[in-house]
Amino acid sequence: MSFSIAGKTAIVTGAANGVGLAIGRHFLREGANVVFADMDEAQLEAEMGERAEKDEACRIFAGDLRERLTIKNLLSATVDAFERIDILVNGSRQMVPADPLDAENDAVMDLLQQNLMTALRLSQATAKRMIKQSDPDDEGPAGAIINLSSIAARRTHPELMAYSVSTAALDQMTRSMAVALAPKRIRVNAVAFGSVMSASLKGALKENEDFREEIVDHTPLNRIAGPSEVSDAVQYLASDAASFVTGQIITVDGGRTLIDPVTAPAH
Repeated sequence: MSFSIAGKTAIVTGAANGVGLAIGRHFLREGANVVFADMDEAQLEAEMGERAEKDEACRIFAGDLRERLTIKNLLSATVDAFERIDILVNGSRQMVPADPLDAENDAVMDLLQQNLMTALRLSQATAKRMIKQSDPDDEGPAGAIINLSSIAARRTHPELMAYSVSTAALDQMTRSMAVALAPKRIRVNAVAFGSVMSASLKGALKENEDFREEIVDHTPLNRIAGPSEVSDAVQYLASDAASFVTGQIITVDGGRTLIDPVTAPAH
């Protein structure tokens, strides 16, 4: 059984910081070609610009993937650089707290657009490319799509209703696309994670020093995960070791969903 992704080409979105950035860097270390895609051009350039200039296996792409033309341009840039696409990691997402009773707030629609529709459209376009480049006589895998989800899809935090709705929808999209693309030998899975030491969580901890203790108290493994622990799960799903795994939502949360009450911290 091999967890190798060496020589494969991956697109990782939401790759300017946090978990997306960690996954992209992890893939590079494992020998993959990686396109780091994000809307935040300045942050993307700061994190990976110098590496992209020196490393032939690394590219950066800045653009708003909510736009269909941007998706088309991302795929074209990836194929121009590496000739194919083997892995897509949909990591571009937002979490915006909002009052669920505020009729004037469009948080649900906004996050459905960002967290669901962007991943759906990019997955559809990437799957077409994977099908086109695959050998119809080959019984091996034609591609892998991994969506970054959240345990919020199964938790009830009213202030995070929009985020919970969008990630729950993403989980169902994962299952539906897995069945639809199975005949084409493309696997679709997701990693749902809990508290990870991302940029947003670091910011929250700076504002509230007691927040760390609250999170740890609600996590059976008694700590906050590092981004690399999500990267390892994503690599597994991207590799041939998961060749018979599709439509699954792998949870990486230190056991938090086993005990998490409604009053637990939102992160």
